[in-house]
Amino acid sequence: MRIEPDNPVPIFQQIADGIRAAVAAGVYRPGDLIPSVRQQALALVVNPNTVQRAYEQIEREGLVESRKGTGMVVSPDGLARARDGAGNAVRAAFVQGIALGKAAGMSHVAIDRVYRDAWDEAAAR
Repeated sequence: MRIEPDNPVPIFQQIADGIRAAVAAGVYRPGDLIPSVRQQALALVVNPNTVQRAYEQIEREGLVESRKGTGMVVSPDGLARARDGAGNAVRAAFVQGIALGKAAGMSHVAIDRVYRDAWDEAAAR
């Protein structure tokens, strides 16, 4: 997972989105431990409170659950919840991008062109 400090998306949200994406991709499976708050904060070089906020969010979503003495584990239905959450995050990003384009006076065709260019750029990575 990579954190982009210049990204307008808050860091805690980037972390939550990263864990959600990792679960959706099968990096973490139901019952697997995710890195502890301290481990994740050290790995990402962020404040532990920021990681804690992200973990609280994905726990509220039902993606992970806290197990006493063990840590945070992916919930039994974590994969389905991660995929739903990832879809919602993508949709929200599209809505925000479209709103920005419309505010800038871009046409539907121009916004579609930007989307296709972004798709091609992402596919090339």
